[in-house]
Amino acid sequence: MPLDIVIGTQWGDEGKGHITDRLAGEADFVARFSGGDNAGHTVAIGDEIYKLHLVPSGIIHSHLTCVIGNGVVINPSVLLREIDELKTRGVEITPQRLRVSDRAHLITPGHIAMDAAQESVRGQAVIGTTQRGIGPAYTDKAARSGLRAGLLADPDDLAQRIAAHIEAKNQELGRLTGSPTLNTNEIVNQFLEYSHQLMAYLADTPAMLNQAILNGKNVLAEGAQGTQLDLDHGTYPFVTSSWPTAGGALIGLGLGPKTVRRVIGVAKAFTSRVGSGPLPSELSGDVATRLRGTGEMPWDEFGTTTGRPRRVGWLDLVILRYAAQINGLTELALTKLDILSGLPELPICVAYDLDGERIDSLPADLKVLAKCRPVYTSIEGWNEDITGARVIDDLPFNARRYIDFVAENVGVPIHLVSIGPGREQIISY
Repeated sequence: MPLDIVIGTQWGDEGKGHITDRLAGEADFVARFSGGDNAGHTVAIGDEIYKLHLVPSGIIHSHLTCVIGNGVVINPSVLLREIDELKTRGVEITPQRLRVSDRAHLITPGHIAMDAAQESVRGQAVIGTTQRGIGPAYTDKAARSGLRAGLLADPDDLAQRIAAHIEAKNQELGRLTGSPTLNTNEIVNQFLEYSHQLMAYLADTPAMLNQAILNGKNVLAEGAQGTQLDLDHGTYPFVTSSWPTAGGALIGLGLGPKTVRRVIGVAKAFTSRVGSGPLPSELSGDVATRLRGTGEMPWDEFGTTTGRPRRVGWLDLVILRYAAQINGLTELALTKLDILSGLPELPICVAYDLDGERIDSLPADLKVLAKCRPVYTSIEGWNEDITGARVIDDLPFNARRYIDFVAENVGVPIHLVSIGPGREQIISY
């Protein structure tokens, strides 16, 4: 059963790219299974920082094959730009090393324009999307009017379908906001050029991955976003438009449940999220600024894709227990523990107070969740700089106590701990 799944346990931005890069050393395939270029995964190799949006984080490892699965929505312009940037930096990318599912769906300028228009008419109910066309592309997919990547292999059919698609979007945009008309001919020509450049990357990736597993190869499924952004299981409607949970990995890659070996949940040592919606342990003031950072460093709490400052809060174990349940986690990877160094006291949310009643589970009703107040247990902090730790015994006692408290209260062992952005700064526990 050689499928390992990496998923986010919070609202995304947990450091999944960092952990995926570490685990990719033992994999033969790394496969993205959901989302689009609204995801941003940062990988640090020495002094080199790679910011990835569609290409799987395993691409930096030269020995393996990367896959963009059928559950992903792809903006061809973004994918080609990312490929070119990686090639410029010496990363080998060929159609043999990067395979794109012919069942994945395409994002067009029509989807991007619809995304912006829909957000603009929501008023105070704005969701806070990245406005990259992700939601509208998934909407078309569900409505059975989407454009599959396999069209890139048939330029004549592609031209007709893109033209009809853009004309339909122009009508929708006109009804919504009276937005300027999209240029159909220009967009058709753009996509014909994309066809020429991307056709060779297309593959029947479910067949390829299933055969690889039958041959005993190791497949690492890389998630985007996090459990609380899952379309069904997240803080709806402040969610993404796909399934970034473990079940979504199977749907988004075309694999069966018997293939799963491990489900690794990635959790930040505190909590963050971008966009609107509830964040029960949210902080403001000096402590929030301290956790967030200034934005000068690539790993500070500013969106890799949007650059927006993230909202931050103390670690929420109600959220983590929920993620463990929904995803069937076999283990956790705890990231950014080093950011907590120097704080005298570290509150951890262990439950919620709802109108005087303690609750340990996550309410589905956001009006109820908005009334919940965190119940904290505090762990004494540590002053030592832990970024040079290479084995768990190098960590101060209180840092190890923090890790153990989280594992015991979530009910899932922590096997990896990140104390910095480098590969060598992920230690086994």
